[in-house]
Amino acid sequence: MQLIKPFKALRPSHDKANEVIAPPYDVLSSKEAREMSKNKPYSFLHISKPEIDLPPGINTDDPKVYKKGLENLLKMINDGILIQEESECLYVYEITVDSSKQTGIACVASVEAYQKNQIKKHEFTKPVKEDDRVNNINELKAQTGPVLLAYQDTIEISDLLSQVKESETLYDVLAPDGSNHKIWLVNEVDFFNPILEAINSMETLYIADGHHRSAAASRVKEEMKKNNSGHTGQEDYNFFLSVAFPHSEMTILDYNRIIKELNNNSKNDLILHIKKNFHVTKHGNQFKPNKKGQFGMYIEGEWYSLEIKKEKVDTKDPVKSLDVSILHDFLIEPFLGIKDERTDQRIDFVGGARGLNELEKRVDTKDFKVAFSLFPTPIEALIDVANANKVMPPKSTWFEPKLVDGLLSHKI
Repeated sequence: MQLIKPFKALRPSHDKANEVIAPPYDVLSSKEAREMSKNKPYSFLHISKPEIDLPPGINTDDPKVYKKGLENLLKMINDGILIQEESECLYVYEITVDSSKQTGIACVASVEAYQKNQIKKHEFTKPVKEDDRVNNINELKAQTGPVLLAYQDTIEISDLLSQVKESETLYDVLAPDGSNHKIWLVNEVDFFNPILEAINSMETLYIADGHHRSAAASRVKEEMKKNNSGHTGQEDYNFFLSVAFPHSEMTILDYNRIIKELNNNSKNDLILHIKKNFHVTKHGNQFKPNKKGQFGMYIEGEWYSLEIKKEKVDTKDPVKSLDVSILHDFLIEPFLGIKDERTDQRIDFVGGARGLNELEKRVDTKDFKVAFSLFPTPIEALIDVANANKVMPPKSTWFEPKLVDGLLSHKI
């Protein structure tokens, strides 16, 4: 089955790229996006988070928000800020942070392959977030946030991408987080076809980040298919915007937990319960786990390290042996009473890029009672779970650096 194909990207005019690019829509609050987009009329945040152009306090799922996004998109197209590629192309996409570099392929991926589990998922989605992306895509008739895919490395693909990178860049921009993003256009047959053949000969691709975007693309495809009597399967709505990287180059950070209440228990009750399954040590400073099975806990101004007792872990199950599962199964559900982390309003999640100071801040302001820091989930664990056709607990992985919004979009 065809896993990926080239596409006619909607992208910034070369001289406006630095003004257009923006962080992904889901890593900023509306307040942060308003601040970041001040005096930046071409920021892609006007499309990805259009509530910033409406009165503060408006619900992000208000129909006016999606309509404003379309209005802003059309204006940027009409003003020549965004232009569409004349022919279908692939793109080589490189991200550099400090000395770390990852190089992948920007393309569109098959919704059918996703639906048939050849593009494998590893997380459930939140219905509210999925609905938001469906409404966004339906209104814009475009996918503006790329899904991050992983493929298992091959020397053949690495060599092809290296050869492409010897040519002139299409874009070379610095993202707000300091990461450098470079893109090369691939429209020569000598590179184009071998890259496609190498990826499409693989049995599986893996969704690393973007489960809500891919699930929404699947739903939109089914809606548009029903309304198209001449459906062929090759229409643009049958594919979703993606960038695929080799798994060995991808970086996963910790995805930490903060919890609003102790389920009518005291701090001492909590520690007594934890000691049944974990070794507990009090720390004078912040505690960042440095190996699997370790956790940090911040409560009432104090840090503790927790380490699961080895006999408690089911090492044969790729899901139950994950640290996020261990924390949930031995502490969050049985003691704090949170069964479904996707829907329970008492729990929230903080990506590792924000650091342990963010955990302290959220607890110290009294909005939350306790925070847990986790060791990052290895990419190999994600692949093991996906290959077993199982699903990770929500918010198991935080990939960094993030792809930027605005460099490449896909009109459907």
